[in-house]
Amino acid sequence: MVPGEENQLVPKEVMSNCFPGGLYQFTFTLTIENAAEEPRVLCIIQDTTNSKTVNERITLNLPASTPVRKLFEDVANKVGYINGTFDLVWGNGINTADMAPLDHASDKSLLDANFEPGKKNFLHLTDKDGEQPQILLEDSNNMDDSVHDRFIGPLPREGSVGSTSDYVSQSYSYSSILNKSETGYVGLVNQAMTCYLNSLLQTLFMTPEFRNALYKWEFEESEEDPVTSIPYQLQRLFVLLQTSKKRAIETTDVTRSFGWDSSEAWQQHDVQELCRVMFDALEQKWKQTEQADLINELYQGKLKDYVRCLECGYEGWRIDTYLDIPLVIRPYGSSQAFASVEEALHAFIQPEILDGPNQYFCERCKKKCDARKGLRFLHFPYLLTLQLKRFDFDYTTMHRIKLNDRMTFPEELDMSTFIDVEDEKSPQTESCTDSGAENEGSCHSDQMSNDFSNDDGVDEGICLESNSGTEKISKPGLEKNSLIYELFSVMVHSGSAAGGHYYACIKSFSDEQWYSFNDQHVSRITQEDIKKTHGGSSGSRGYYSSAFASSTNAYMLIYRLKDPTRNAKFLEVDEYPEHIKNLVQRERELEEQEKRQREIERNTCKIKLFCSHPIKQVMMENKLEVHKDKTLKEAVEMAYKMMDLEEVIPLDCCRLVKYDEFHDYLERSYEGEEDTPMGLLLGGVKSTYMFDLLLETRKPDQVFQSYKPGEVMVKVHVVDLKAETVAAPITVRAYLNQTVTEFKQLISKAIHLPAETMRIVLERCYNDLRLLSVPSKTLKAEGFFRSNKVFVESSETLDYQMAFTDSHLWKLLDRHANTIRLFVLLPEQSPGSYSKRTAYQKAGGDSGNVDEDCERVTGPVGSLKSVEAILEESTEKLKSLSLQQQQDGDNGDSSKSTETSDFENIESPLNERDSSASVDNRELEQHIQTSDPENFQSEERSDSDVNNDRSTSSVDSDILSSSHSSDTLCNADNAQIPLANGLDSHSITSSRRTKANEGKKETWDTAEEDSGTDSEYDESGKSRGEMQYMYFKADPYAADEGSGEGHKWLMVHVDKRITLAAFKQHLEPFVGVLSSHFKVFRVYASNQEFESVRLNETLSSFSDDNKITIRLGRALKKGEYRVKVYQLLVNEQEPCKFLLDAVFAKGMTVRQSKEELIPQLREQCGLELSIDRFRLRKKTWKNPGTVFLDYHIYEEDINISSNWEVFLEVLDGVEKMKSMSQLAVLSRRWRPSEMKLDPFQEVVLESNSVDELREKLSEISGIPLEDIEFAKGRGTFPCDISVLDIHQDLDWNPKVSTLNVWPLYICDDGAVIFYRDKTEEVMELTDEQRNELMKKESSRLQKTGHRVTYSPRKEKALKIYLDGAPNKDLTQD
Repeated sequence: MVPGEENQLVPKEVMSNCFPGGLYQFTFTLTIENAAEEPRVLCIIQDTTNSKTVNERITLNLPASTPVRKLFEDVANKVGYINGTFDLVWGNGINTADMAPLDHASDKSLLDANFEPGKKNFLHLTDKDGEQPQILLEDSNNMDDSVHDRFIGPLPREGSVGSTSDYVSQSYSYSSILNKSETGYVGLVNQAMTCYLNSLLQTLFMTPEFRNALYKWEFEESEEDPVTSIPYQLQRLFVLLQTSKKRAIETTDVTRSFGWDSSEAWQQHDVQELCRVMFDALEQKWKQTEQADLINELYQGKLKDYVRCLECGYEGWRIDTYLDIPLVIRPYGSSQAFASVEEALHAFIQPEILDGPNQYFCERCKKKCDARKGLRFLHFPYLLTLQLKRFDFDYTTMHRIKLNDRMTFPEELDMSTFIDVEDEKSPQTESCTDSGAENEGSCHSDQMSNDFSNDDGVDEGICLESNSGTEKISKPGLEKNSLIYELFSVMVHSGSAAGGHYYACIKSFSDEQWYSFNDQHVSRITQEDIKKTHGGSSGSRGYYSSAFASSTNAYMLIYRLKDPTRNAKFLEVDEYPEHIKNLVQRERELEEQEKRQREIERNTCKIKLFCSHPIKQVMMENKLEVHKDKTLKEAVEMAYKMMDLEEVIPLDCCRLVKYDEFHDYLERSYEGEEDTPMGLLLGGVKSTYMFDLLLETRKPDQVFQSYKPGEVMVKVHVVDLKAETVAAPITVRAYLNQTVTEFKQLISKAIHLPAETMRIVLERCYNDLRLLSVPSKTLKAEGFFRSNKVFVESSETLDYQMAFTDSHLWKLLDRHANTIRLFVLLPEQSPGSYSKRTAYQKAGGDSGNVDEDCERVTGPVGSLKSVEAILEESTEKLKSLSLQQQQDGDNGDSSKSTETSDFENIESPLNERDSSASVDNRELEQHIQTSDPENFQSEERSDSDVNNDRSTSSVDSDILSSSHSSDTLCNADNAQIPLANGLDSHSITSSRRTKANEGKKETWDTAEEDSGTDSEYDESGKSRGEMQYMYFKADPYAADEGSGEGHKWLMVHVDKRITLAAFKQHLEPFVGVLSSHFKVFRVYASNQEFESVRLNETLSSFSDDNKITIRLGRALKKGEYRVKVYQLLVNEQEPCKFLLDAVFAKGMTVRQSKEELIPQLREQCGLELSIDRFRLRKKTWKNPGTVFLDYHIYEEDINISSNWEVFLEVLDGVEKMKSMSQLAVLSRRWRPSEMKLDPFQEVVLESNSVDELREKLSEISGIPLEDIEFAKGRGTFPCDISVLDIHQDLDWNPKVSTLNVWPLYICDDGAVIFYRDKTEEVMELTDEQRNELMKKESSRLQKTGHRVTYSPRKEKALKIYLDGAPNKDLTQD
């Protein structure tokens, strides 16, 4: 049964990943619901048309009766190709090159086409006629902008992952805000975290009185910059909100007028704080205008802050103004919240009694008396703002919290009950009717918004008997009937105290309908939605209601006074002032212009453009943006100008060709299509293309080559075996169906070499060289692809007759493929340091010879030789040492370095040079001695050169000590090393190879598994570099700027299969010392340096242009490890202090390592220690671990590795640790009555018994055994914890008998144990003491890098800068 239109394939499993370039990775398993009764064919299709899709598979499970043409349709549908532009060929392990493609129009069933039911049928999707498949395009005219922006690459097909669904995530793109909401209102784009700003702006916009007043203000451009004018930018924003056809508009112009940069968009602030700051800024801007008092007229109310004596009735008071009323959600110290806004308002004006120590000094009574202190509302504003104080501080947890308690608020609020009538009575009489009970939740005048108070000069000591100077207060009876307020804005916060989201629910005064303004989205809501913002949990929301629903609740409420005489309506368009009409017209024109620009963008092809500069020969890259209706000729002219070729080459010498950057492949040229529109040429307007364009250039006397679909590009490198060179590539084009013979003829014409003796080697991938030896085989069968690289050689040498892998050609190409370029920084030159060598001579030897040799190196102290001469003669000395040791086989032991010298003794041979040394060696030495020291020329060497140039035995005497003083010995300049008879190093290498070595198989040197570093020499003393030939060539390189004087760079070409040991041997003549006396550091991109120490490893991890730094200092020998020594200071603020680098060796005891450390500690760190008064112990990060005993042996009792770290701990007395069965823990006493911790004390246990631990703790503290309680510290040493948390946070007194079980798991030394006296009570702290202690603990724990109990998020202060420049007015808040 064939699936038709009514019976679509149903995806059972879909996975999709988007790749660069618009490619998709597909894995589809499709079944047909009504075809289960017949056999099914499983087809697995591999897309081989592109390197990025070659690993993808498309799986189709089809009925066996499905026609082949339907298979093509399904594949095209799933991959997004146009059917008929690709081929399907069999891929069941068969060579696809020899297989004919399936017929895409065949009506044969899959069964008749040799598909096997029940088995996997592998197919390859390939190019058709050598051209890539064409991407299927949707009709762009019927697609909205959101589809263009939502998908990149091939548009989603039916049933694919990319298809749209009912759910749209809130990750808004620009195109998703182009269409206006069906509500008629326009949203605001959230810049990042500006939802609080959007909520306030929408509320102000929906306030008729504010909007109308703002429109009446006229901006004078001659007086102010429009960019920094806050009222003008608000005007523009309101006009756009009223007239724009977009779904949402940007607020960046408004925030720019605030003086904010882009970083402010990532700061979330409190909406009530923003309201105050913005109103203040507007008042400042509106000074001396009609709107100067607008904020006060609309939002400002007045109240009286009073204190009344309860004995004489005398009352002191002052008048305060407010812009909003802060209402407490939950009274201080109470667990019960106020149920409603009305209840919170009553609590706001509830007075408190000042008695006891808080008594008030009465001016009339002349003594302290009980008094009543409170607030009275005198005047309510036209627009009443209530802030619900949902953010609080929990002193129990010391965290900022959000109160999500339920608090209802009415749609209409009668404020007449809150106007105090007591002012109408005589102030002499006590007329307050409240109970006088203390109310913890009462609010004082300092909680109010006093920013705009005009009565700050009024003092509290004014008696009400005198009416002079006091403001006349309107009688409550006159206001009572006009104090009904209607709710029109609810600003909602969703989230926690750490962060969240703001949006606004606003009632329109035009249609009395409620709307939700949630950034870009505006939607209708109902009264029920408003009730959901009351807070608290709702029983209808299910199990998770308290965790989720209750975090969304009202934060600010704005009411408007119901007064028909004052309630305004929004201005209609014909009522706009003239300047607003002009502004509306300008904004409409800008929006239309933006719309036209978007239309142009939608019809613009954007594609990568490349061009090889005809003079500079560098590849340039740009992006060509061309309208789809522009012709190819016009596009060439645009690209020509874009690449700045006007002064370089004529326009008619340029053309655009289809190009694949990934394969560096020219796909096709466009002859005769100069007038074809680019949209048609490129296959339509797409967000990304699967190909690029290349602006190809030619010389005026040349002609362009035609590139046809189906051709492959071949880069031909000509190889010269005699000169051992590989030439730069020449590009030719061939066809995949050409034979090797035809291909040779083609190359012969291009490079003018005879085809009869031509050898062609194809490099298919790294280190995969294939000789094309079958003349009749096609290029496709040989593995040619779109872009290929071949090496061609056509000499008539005997090398032609050798097996390819044994030939000189293979070796040269193998070297070419594996050679990398490195930049090596040699040590700083300091010839004076060589003068110290004159003090060294071999014990029992002829001191005269040594002195003579040393003087040749250094000369008299007062007249040192040049650096070049020093290197020349020191190299000669190494040569004579090498020859002498070859003759004598002398492998003398090194002598110990003295404590008074930075250098160790050098062994020097006593006998004369061997007269029978090889001619090559003599010639080499002669050239070294006679070379021009001023020229620092290149040297090309092989491994065997080095082996003959230096001793084959290990020179154990160390020039440098292992201390940091080794860095003072620096390199001298190297002289050139020309080779005898004009031969290069390769010929010398060949002549020096012995018969014994010729028969050896290639071996890889491996170190012992337990060794951190590998020796440069094998067991027989033969250098590891002798084992095989490796390419090495070094040239001087101009020093980079900033590298400093005295440094030299080498540019080294080296086979990356060379070992580090051999590489170091090659560098010896340039460094001037043996390879065992310098270290190699690899420099990474961040300029971090890491030492390379594994000598048997190759340079395969290095790549071209990596940098290497050489530092003088003794390199590690086999079995040695570089160790970083840190001092453990358990009672210091920083318990881990670095001391020095040391070298420990396998088989060394801990005591021996301590003996070697003592002089180094004295010289480098100023520590004078005796061997029995310090210990070494394991270091894991910053945690002290196992104590190492003196008789422990490294690598036997103690595992050691490269870059190992160890603690050195100074002891107060004799070492108590004598056996591995003992356990050393660090104890610390917690004193709750004093809220402090004692210093650490070490406790050494003979077993892991808890009882023994208690006994030892009791012994050192004096606490009775039965009162001891202990707990294990947590985290990294020193396991710091706040004294405010330690008493309850730790797991005190665990019920275990041994230390090595849960929850303690103390099995090693160094564990931290806190202990206390359980009878000791915790100190009672006042709030002030707790706050002070919290600050101290936070500071202490932050310094030590440990967890802080309370670390509030540092918020940036919200400021609006009146002149738009934050650096000019930092005081405006």
